Amino acid sequence: MKKKESTKELILRTASELFQRQGYHGTGLNQIIEESGAPKGSLYYHFPNGKEEIAVEAIKLMKKHLLEGAAKDLEEKDTAAEAFQYHIHKIASDFEKKHQMEGVQIGLIASETAATHESLRNSCQHAYADWQALYANRLIAYGYEKEMANDLAVTINALIEGAVTLALTSASGSPLYSVARQLPSLLKQ
Repeated sequence: MKKKESTKELILRTASELFQRQGYHGTGLNQIIEESGAPKGSLYYHFPNGKEEIAVEAIKLMKKHLLEGAAKDLEEKDTAAEAFQYHIHKIASDFEKKHQMEGVQIGLIASETAATHESLRNSCQHAYADWQALYANRLIAYGYEKEMANDLAVTINALIEGAVTLALTSASGSPLYSVARQLPSLLKQ
């Protein structure tokens, strides 16, 4: 039986979805309250420092979902190329179904707040570092040297982030599928 979502979890999930869809600056506290259905006082009770505190926690939630999904995807295949292609295909197919990149859009918050909100920049930096560490560890498990695995992890992460931006602007998962098709060349040992 699934446990009931707490008010704090409801606020956080709603804020996370809004930040991913609209960005940090495009999302207001009143909208988070309205869409979550939470009482205004509970937002300030759980997040006394306001919107920036909510965003830091939302980034942690996005990172958690992203890492769980990626870890599962990357264990599904026998080779690094097949595993990463599978992972990217899952992201692309989710995009095709939802027409948004829930769980991947840390880049939107990062790009609009990195120069103005140190705590958000730091949270995004940690999310990317953990994402790249997951990729590097999987590549090491597939037999890549540590330094090469680290470089490839950054490269794959950058390819995915760039393809997500292109997918959003083209309203199509095809840029992600293009990246997936090129991965075997990148991951030759």
